[in-house]
Order: sequence, then structure tokens, then C-alpha cells
Amino acid sequence: MKSSTLNWPPVVLSVLAIVALALVTSSFVIINPGQAGVLSVLGKSQEGALLEGLHLKPPLVSNVDVYDVTVQKFEVPAQSSTKDLQDLSGRFAINFRLDPTEVVNIRRTQGTLENLVSKIVAPQTQESFKIAAARRTVEEAITQRAELKQDFDDALTTRLAKYGILVLDTSVVDLNFSTDFAKAVEDKQIAEQRARRAVYIAQEAEQEAQAEINRAIGQAEAQRLIAETLKAQGGQLVLQKEAIEAWKDGGAQVPKVLVMGQGGNLPFILDMQQLEGGETTATPIVNSPSTSSVKKK
Repeated sequence: MKSSTLNWPPVVLSVLAIVALALVTSSFVIINPGQAGVLSVLGKSQEGALLEGLHLKPPLVSNVDVYDVTVQKFEVPAQSSTKDLQDLSGRFAINFRLDPTEVVNIRRTQGTLENLVSKIVAPQTQESFKIAAARRTVEEAITQRAELKQDFDDALTTRLAKYGILVLDTSVVDLNFSTDFAKAVEDKQIAEQRARRAVYIAQEAEQEAQAEINRAIGQAEAQRLIAETLKAQGGQLVLQKEAIEAWKDGGAQVPKVLVMGQGGNLPFILDMQQLEGGETTATPIVNSPSTSSVKKK
């Protein structure tokens, strides 16, 4: 009895090899670092996220959706009203990432990352900003910017956590106020500058007045000392010395009027201008109203 062997055509063998290879390759999936996968079999998401590594899956009837779980950054605008009913708008940079263990729920409820940002992150950013802005006035929003950001962070972190979103950090990119408030702030700054200018002018006037008082006190003290010096013995010499110095300061010119006389002698006033013209007048100084004059040619 002869044993029969099947002789498969090369084409059939090649097809079988390709099918076997496809079945083997479709039975495995590799999840890279920074990724998480959701396994769906016949369109139904399976429980348990696929974390980084090699995983088995049913061939041909299964599919794996891969999500990026690294840090994401999006800038989101927000508007609100403050405690004093002033309009306040801002722009925030949100740094977040998806919780790898929650990607199955994210796949079921939100689908893609773009839907997650537009339907969850943006509206919750708006609500969180409203909560933070309503706790303070517009002026406090400027002076207490760190506290405003902290309130915003706390509200946003709590709200996004239930959607499987982990908030890592936020940044206030810009804060804008209404035109009326900006004009009021500008007017206030101008008024404060004018007030500071008025205080400075008042202080300067007060200092100048005090300087005048000090100068007057100094002059009075100097005159008192001069008077005491003149009363003392030798005061006449002081007057003569000052007269000589004043004469030198004036250019050492010949005086126009010269007073002569010392001690008990009767003083005379000598007119030097008449002396230059060839005429000399000497007038004695006496206490009597009938004062005599001597005129020589």
C-alpha cells in the first residue's frame, strides 16, 4: 500500500502563510511609553486600560484606540464678572494629562482628545474662572493675582478630576478689564500723582521758610556780635578795617566823600569830587542847627 502525500500548489501555500502571519500579528498590540490603549471587541470597549508593553487581543474582530497620556497644553479664554460687577476677561494656559486608568471611560464618554478639550476643558475653565473672579473686586483681582490663580486652580482641578483629567499647572496668560475701569484706574493714578506733587511742593515751601528763618537768626546773631564788637574797646579800628576792605573790593577808587576826625576832635565831611574840580568844602558836623561851612579856593 502506497502512502499518498498532498502536493499543495505554491500559490496556496503563500496565501496560507500570509493568513497565518496576519492572524499572529493581529493578536498582539504594543503600547509605547506615554500611551494608553482601549481594547474594543466587536465594537464594545473592554474594561481595563492597556498600559505600555505587549498585549494579546483577539485577531480580526478587535481594535485598540491609543491615547496620548503625556502632558498636554491648551490656551483657553474665559470671561466673568467680579464681586463689584466689573467685566473681567482672561486667557489661561492649562497643562494637563489624561489619567491612564480612566481612558476607557474617556473613550466611552468623550471619544477623541479634541472632543475632550472642546466639551470638557474649555467649559470647566470658564466656570472655574467665574468662581475665582466672583470672590473679589476687580481691583483685588489685580493686587491679589496669586490668590486669584490659586482659587482658579483649586476649582479647575476638582472639576476636571471626575472626567479623568489631571491638572498639572495653570498660567494666567492675560487679564483684561473694561474700558471704563481702565479709564478710572488712569484717572486715579493721575490724581495720586498730583497729590504727591502737592505734598512735595508744600514740603519744599516749608523747608524754604525754615531756611529763611535760620538765615534771619544767623544775620541777627552776626549783627549782635558786630554791635558788641563796636561797643568794646577797639571798635573804631574794626570799622576802619571794614572800610578799607570795602574800598579794595570796590576797585580801590578814590572815595567821593571822606569823613575826618577822631576822638574829641570835631569831624569834617570832605567832598572829594569838589576837590578834583579845584574847590574844597569842609563841613563840620555839630549838634547845633546852625552848622557853619568853610569854603576855600
